[in-house]
Amino acid sequence: MYIDDDGIQLSAVLEKPEGGETSSLAILLHGFTSTKDKPHNLLAAEAMREAGLATLRFDLYGHGESGGEFRNHTLYKWISNTMAVMDYARGLGYTDLFLSGHSQGGLVAALVAGMEADRVRGLILRAPAFMIPQAAREGSMLGRTFDPVHIPDSVPVIKGLELNGNYIRVAQIVHPEEATERYTGPVLILHGDQDDVLPIEDSRKMAKRYRNAELAEMTGETHHFDKHPEQMRELIRGWLLKIQ
Repeated sequence: MYIDDDGIQLSAVLEKPEGGETSSLAILLHGFTSTKDKPHNLLAAEAMREAGLATLRFDLYGHGESGGEFRNHTLYKWISNTMAVMDYARGLGYTDLFLSGHSQGGLVAALVAGMEADRVRGLILRAPAFMIPQAAREGSMLGRTFDPVHIPDSVPVIKGLELNGNYIRVAQIVHPEEATERYTGPVLILHGDQDDVLPIEDSRKMAKRYRNAELAEMTGETHHFDKHPEQMRELIRGWLLKIQ
């Protein structure tokens, strides 16, 4: 199905747990250059359904089967996408909403939880990219450097892709620290100690800022949770069963 966000069509998949109807639903956000259908995202969603939640996976602006061009996506647009999906879910009758995000999707999930703290029952972040805003302020993005004051119209990133300079401009004024202070609900952060994309130390620092956070440091795990996927699955499932 598709969910509309001010004219942008977001490709989404809604799946219900085997137990049938429920008022609880987890909304899953993928990462930078990723999609809703990556194996680790599918497995995370499966763990959530095993804990009794419905799941709603969707492709964000400029990714997968959703509208918009990759180079034009920004954190603001992803925030707008997520809030539109939350409104859609509430319209379906889901009252207990959980947000879960991987990498850049984890950053956005954390930001939205801070904005809608009264509407988010729980937060699951997998290798969240908390460092993006600070990196943008320092003039660095995925190993590429640029003038953080005079931002170029186009910034090359990975796989031959490029970002509009507006991505950097938006990221520079985002402060995830404020979101962690505003959100007081339960938080699970998973991060592998072999993540070569995002430093685990960022998750350690942000976990301390939350009032009610649990950090699961996964030994030998990488950024995409492809070494110990079943451990990730059990950590998510067990945490959800514990807090409900």
